Amino acid sequence: MHLDVGTLRDFYYRNALGRAAQAILRGQVLRFWPEADRQTVVGYGFAVPLLRPYLKPARRVIGLMPGPQGVMPWPAGMPNVSVLCEETQWPVETGHVDRLILLHGLETSERPSDVLDEAYRVLGPGGKALFIVPNRSGLWARADWTPFGYGRPYSLSQLEAQLKRHDFVPERHVSVLYQPPSTRRFWMKTGGFWERTGRAIPGVMAGGVMMVVAAKRHPPSRRGVGEAARVLNPLEVLQPAAGKAKPV
Repeated sequence: MHLDVGTLRDFYYRNALGRAAQAILRGQVLRFWPEADRQTVVGYGFAVPLLRPYLKPARRVIGLMPGPQGVMPWPAGMPNVSVLCEETQWPVETGHVDRLILLHGLETSERPSDVLDEAYRVLGPGGKALFIVPNRSGLWARADWTPFGYGRPYSLSQLEAQLKRHDFVPERHVSVLYQPPSTRRFWMKTGGFWERTGRAIPGVMAGGVMMVVAAKRHPPSRRGVGEAARVLNPLEVLQPAAGKAKPV
């Protein structure tokens, strides 16, 4: 079940806990991929909070938002790059994406296998995909007041097995969000401590979110996967909102 785009926007941009989560996730994305010069960077689900650092250096940035979730114009105050699309028919040419980020797109879909096939299709030679999902063992998967409390949480072995079945080769992984999903002052003030401690002793503490970087296997083991685009036109492309808006 997809969350509404308004709920996701409010969490990541208007909620203190969501802003803290956004900063941690974005920081790890930049550690994985510090540069994107002249590359095509695409986010699917609600990945736009993580795409902002690539707006200037990348050749092209696209934020794909699935129909059941809804779409919002993004980034505020700049030319819109967000697109409403079918979950399994993305308006992106086959093999043209260099960096792909999925956030709140895989675990909430009723057709995750088709989503993975579409991710494989759009990824180009040498491209990398980053899958961000709730950790089955973490506290955030049980916190339904956050977006990570919805959909199907994964263990690392479950996610990697599913990726391999769809011709992805997992390369790196990390757990993040060791801070408890609480807005209480103590947990918010000590969030940095819990993040550092959890990463230092991951066998003792379970991070709330898993991030797995994967490449595509080529040629694919399954016949016909990723050979041609099925849909090249978006359902809807929004124009930037009128007037001044606070950047998001």
